[in-house]
Amino acid sequence: MSAERPIHDGLEGRIADSIAPGIEALGYELVRVQVSGKERPVVQIMADRTDGAPITVEDCETISHQVSAVLDVEDPIRGEWMLEVSSPGIDRPLTRIKDWVRFTGHIATVDLMVPQDGRRRFRGVILNATPENAHLRLDEGGEVELPHGNIRRAKLVLTDELIAATAGKAPAGETELSAEAEDESIPSAPRRAKKPAPNGARKLKEH
Repeated sequence: MSAERPIHDGLEGRIADSIAPGIEALGYELVRVQVSGKERPVVQIMADRTDGAPITVEDCETISHQVSAVLDVEDPIRGEWMLEVSSPGIDRPLTRIKDWVRFTGHIATVDLMVPQDGRRRFRGVILNATPENAHLRLDEGGEVELPHGNIRRAKLVLTDELIAATAGKAPAGETELSAEAEDESIPSAPRRAKKPAPNGARKLKEH
């Protein structure tokens, strides 16, 4: 049974579908794919370890090698692009139902695609989540249910309680990421999408 995956569409969805099976086979879970920039896009991959341990620099390197190999074949972006692999950080994005459930009781901010009750942004304590909705107790009072399909972006708010809860899950001998260091991150060297050679073969990757 595959891990729960974030819902993406467009280019980010194609990349997610391509890389998720490979990193899952290595013991990781895909948290988010984000492509930013136009002239030289940055492909940012966020991932968790399936055993719940904190992501290390070595983990990021392992994921980077796997993702690079897949994207070099799939060739989803024309021209030069950058790859960056990171942990979700403490104030992580909420991209899967399991993330909402795991962090019940903590504060989150949510930006919607289509306004609900006359507003696009909500902030409050996570009460629960179903496959359809995220349920928040709002800072200003009252409660709201937000359909996952209408959530453009959601993330945790960094608080002392969140730091304590996250640090408490770190195994003995390892330290959790500090509040100042949002995530571990491994940027790659610039990459260039491969172009078909005249005879139908593929060129070697250019740096």
